[in-house]
Amino acid sequence: MDEQPTPQQVQIKADEKELLGQYSNLAMINHNAEEFTLNFIYVFPNVPQGKLLASVIVSPGHAKRLLRALEENIGRYEKQFGEIPDAPPGGPTPQVGFVH
Repeated sequence: MDEQPTPQQVQIKADEKELLGQYSNLAMINHNAEEFTLNFIYVFPNVPQGKLLASVIVSPGHAKRLLRALEENIGRYEKQFGEIPDAPPGGPTPQVGFVH
């Protein structure tokens, strides 16, 4: 009889600031052979300016698992609340880049 390893429970510590989260209205994704970089940005309304909120670097395998998890959750969301439009109605997409 083959025994499956028991999954290990992981305790995650988070301060109130992290638990509150941050709202991002733009994500930029870049990659190279070893990693994917996800930059989460808040672009201010009616101002041609934004702020980088977080930069998260993940392995290609983790990026693929994240994609699958997002696809699964979006599917559940759309079953419950209806289809999510691809882009909000309005104007053209602005050109975005980083400044130092």
